[in-house]
Amino acid sequence: MKKLCVFLIAFAGFYALQAQKQEPYEFKEFKKLSCTPVKSQDQTGTCWAFSSASFLESEALRLGKGQQNLSEMFVVRNIYHQKCENYVRRQGHAQFGQGGLAHDLLNAVKQYGIVPEDAYPGRKDDKPFNHNRLEKNLKSLCDNFVKQGQDGTLKENWLTQIDSVLDLELGVVPKQIKVNGLTMDPKAFRDFLSINPDNYVHLTSFTHHPFYSNFILEVPDNFSNGSFFNLPISDLMRCLNFAIQNGYSVEWDADVSNPGFSAQNGLALEPNASWKDKNRDQQASTFKFWEPERNITQEYRQQLFDRQTTTDDHLMHIIGIVDEKHSGVYYVVKNSWGEISDYKGFVNVSEAYMRANTISFTIHKDALPTDIRRRMSLEPGDVMIEDNKGNPLPNKRRPNANNPSDPKQLPVGKIEKTNIDKIAPKQAPKSKN
Repeated sequence: MKKLCVFLIAFAGFYALQAQKQEPYEFKEFKKLSCTPVKSQDQTGTCWAFSSASFLESEALRLGKGQQNLSEMFVVRNIYHQKCENYVRRQGHAQFGQGGLAHDLLNAVKQYGIVPEDAYPGRKDDKPFNHNRLEKNLKSLCDNFVKQGQDGTLKENWLTQIDSVLDLELGVVPKQIKVNGLTMDPKAFRDFLSINPDNYVHLTSFTHHPFYSNFILEVPDNFSNGSFFNLPISDLMRCLNFAIQNGYSVEWDADVSNPGFSAQNGLALEPNASWKDKNRDQQASTFKFWEPERNITQEYRQQLFDRQTTTDDHLMHIIGIVDEKHSGVYYVVKNSWGEISDYKGFVNVSEAYMRANTISFTIHKDALPTDIRRRMSLEPGDVMIEDNKGNPLPNKRRPNANNPSDPKQLPVGKIEKTNIDKIAPKQAPKSKN
């Protein structure tokens, strides 16, 4: 009888463990910002343009300019021109490809303006985008220009030849467009939307550069040598939460090449158990049933970056926060791979995944906590650490960025979630008797 009791207790424990592991993911909306419909970048490496254009479309909505459909290809066409020139002038010793970062779109919008998609669709017909042939042709052309330069035979009109290839594939860039019956140029349309590219900042979090300083991020697609402000991961995540809660969406550069990201399932996770250690059934259940996730430290995310596990292979648009029944905070991310999965092209990304796999955020400077803005010299004043409501935290003070003689720094700690306590991480689900 005693053995039977022990067996029943053990069986009950095993059953409880199995029941715990078989809890499905459940999401409840906490904060969701307005955004435009999901698009598809098709067979191109231009996620940076699609996500950043989506980001500006949400900015236009926030600024009361209505729903806009911006032309990604208008920006892509201008950036391809810049990439070709950069590649040739650097004698072929530069990154060349379809990829880019969020600041490339903002730089192009500042320099060239922006247009609606119907004014510049960037293709000859309604076929899906495919830039593989265009990339190959441009690369071949630029390699020839490099050789001609080395031989002293490069003609003065070499940039014109690049524009001819781009015009043939993507279309001639319009000098004037019509919007609501008004004729304007692309820069005037940018100003009509109240988009000021100088209002946006780029944030990251790595230990190979000092915190609270700017540095050029060493990733291949940073061909334009964009600068990023370096924050501890706790501050970086606090900026994300603060922005979303105050009505600002966020542009996200991340790694999605690991098994924890599944666009088909609309989920991105950082499970405790590694993919290779799971059997086939466990792998099949990964995106169906809840499981504990890894605790992401500053040191761990640096290891992932240094070992090239975390790379800048995709950019997306963060537009909200949801409450997951078992884990708490998840982020609603708009992808650019079409309306796939039950989430119609959106992905719910766990906080652990966000902490581990983020390369950078692009955020409106007004969407930052006051202490971060002051650390970035965006406004004067002493630096008092704030919670997500903008309230100063007791005994949390940092020196102003303009006072380098005071080297004190707040130790990296767990992200404050004062305004989202209702979706703070929860305990593992209890077993059902």
